Amino acid sequence: MDTESEPYVRLATLRQVHQVVAELNCARSLADTLQAVADGVVKGLGFQLAVVNLVRPDGDLVVAAVSGSAAAEALMAGRVGSRASWERRLSMGERWGALRFIPHYQGWVLDGDDVPCWPGDGPPPRFPDEWHPEDRLLAPMYTNPAGGGELLGVISVDRPAGGRRPGPWGREALQMYAFQSSIAISNARLRANMQRALVRLEREQQALRASEESFRQAFEYAPSGMAIAEMGGDQNGKLIRANDALCRLLGRPAAALRRQSFSDLVHPEDVGVMLRTSAEGGRAELRLQRRDGSYVWVSLRNSVVADTADGPRYLLTHVEDIEERKGRELALAHRASHDSLTGLPNSAELRARLSARLCARPQATDTGGHAAADASADEFAYTHDYATVVSAAPLLGNFDHHTHTVPPSDGRNGGKGLAVLFCDLDGFKSINDRFGHHTGDAVLIEVARRLTGAVRDGDTVARLGGDEFVVLADGLGREDAEDLAVRLRNAIIPPIRFEGRALRVGASFGIGWAGCGMTADEVLQSADQRMYMEKRARGGARGHRRAAG
Repeated sequence: MDTESEPYVRLATLRQVHQVVAELNCARSLADTLQAVADGVVKGLGFQLAVVNLVRPDGDLVVAAVSGSAAAEALMAGRVGSRASWERRLSMGERWGALRFIPHYQGWVLDGDDVPCWPGDGPPPRFPDEWHPEDRLLAPMYTNPAGGGELLGVISVDRPAGGRRPGPWGREALQMYAFQSSIAISNARLRANMQRALVRLEREQQALRASEESFRQAFEYAPSGMAIAEMGGDQNGKLIRANDALCRLLGRPAAALRRQSFSDLVHPEDVGVMLRTSAEGGRAELRLQRRDGSYVWVSLRNSVVADTADGPRYLLTHVEDIEERKGRELALAHRASHDSLTGLPNSAELRARLSARLCARPQATDTGGHAAADASADEFAYTHDYATVVSAAPLLGNFDHHTHTVPPSDGRNGGKGLAVLFCDLDGFKSINDRFGHHTGDAVLIEVARRLTGAVRDGDTVARLGGDEFVVLADGLGREDAEDLAVRLRNAIIPPIRFEGRALRVGASFGIGWAGCGMTADEVLQSADQRMYMEKRARGGARGHRRAAG
């Protein structure tokens, strides 16, 4: 093949290289490609033994394919040579273009290294180009054959045809073949990686489909309500999916719930609760409106779900029916804050409502810096003007946003305030002693009903204890409060019929005024003292029990 003077031999060499290169590209896997590389050296390039050493991920080279000798394959296949040993081999010997030739007389340097080799020995060459069994010819392959790149592997050849070292055309053919082999191996690796990627992608898609189906079933058939809402954009908060449990809870079909938001369904008093609930891990207890207009107590629990790594985010909301539990809690709270007999707010609730309107701000002064003139007329009342409050703002601290409660001054145009009407029943003790507690209880229940019916919505009627009641009425002037006391007394006076008896009780009222700077007990004591003075003036002081404190 290396008779350089014969053009026919050169053409035959090119044909052989072309044929074996074509076979490289027909291999279906990386393993098949590596074996085709080794076989092509033997079949097309005239060598009797070829070994393909492939670089592993750790950098060492493994014998990946052997051709030409079953014994050599059994001895060398799968064995590993270190990267350092291979680098030393590729840096020594003679450079035949991209090839490396290590003649037998230099091979002693490599004795004892870990590169797998086929053992060989023989007499010295009889002529200069005779091949010696210990000669080594290496064809390195790179990831970028045109410009070097990373080392991909090395083709080792032995036993050339005719027993002679390859001439220029033989070397060129081997170099060309190594070039094409590196391309074929790189393509085979790419195909293998793509196949693995496709298999992995298919598995991930199957897992995703299974996960989506599991989520769908868990979502649709969950015993508690669940909803998915948009996050961000013009449709922020709008529901895009609702499960059957939520539809049953709210009495609304899924189609009606879509493109609504929970803020469209929340009770007006609970809007603030919803706005304060964070999207990520937020929890809230509030009321949602059913289709029939009624409201149901629910517990909302939010979590954010991303559609993909960088895709849109959605809000997943769990909706739990807590109507029964909330009913028990509200009932317990009502019993703790309301009188068990009449159902009116009790003493503790009365003081809480009254205290909510008061602050501890010191007595106001007028614009001239003197004490308010009305304060001398009533030790429990004082006035203030707006200019004084504004000038004192730096000293008020937490009261800056408090709407101050101020008693009205005397006179027709004295303003309006929070009236506290203290009521004590006249003649109740004799009824209770004569007819028994059950009759007395009936009288108290009826009086509570009449008082409640005689006041405005928003006013408070409370039972302080025994036969004492208190009415809180805001926005009244002094004459208005006196008129209210008359109406309440007239509502109580008519006979109360119970078990065939007509029972009569009267009522004494004392009017006090709440004002910031006073405590709830001080306000009640003021109204109680005025009621006591009225009862004494009417000759009914006997049996009166002070209720202050």
